[in-house]
Amino acid sequence: MLMRTDPFRDFDRLTQQLFGATPRPSAMPMDAYRSGEEFLVHFDLPGIDPETIELDVERNVLNVRAERRSPAPEDAEMLVAERPTGTFTRQLFLGETLDTDRIDASYEAGVLTLRIPVAEQAKPRRIQITGGGGDRKEISG
Repeated sequence: MLMRTDPFRDFDRLTQQLFGATPRPSAMPMDAYRSGEEFLVHFDLPGIDPETIELDVERNVLNVRAERRSPAPEDAEMLVAERPTGTFTRQLFLGETLDTDRIDASYEAGVLTLRIPVAEQAKPRRIQITGGGGDRKEISG
């Protein structure tokens, strides 16, 4: 048998049962960095069914939504409920220099990974300078 002695967790559980609210904010930790010509974003979403993950981009705002359901049946008496359940959301504001039409998303081992390429027009490029040829004229004063 499992026993707990933390009265605050019991209070949180009672609040959740009475009001149907989650006792703590639904967090979605992430890491983001640039590697070469793309940005990578990793979201920690352990125990999430990939079918519940939704991604959408509107006007350079990326919205991530995922849901974790309780594994216990509805009629079960919950003894310990420390793993957060419910809906998790995160919003990212993407710069104009990113190609939001080519975002690649994958989910493996509880981590959602987004690869966002740098837009072609934003990549640094070398500009060729052409000369005036052999037709130079000298201006004398």
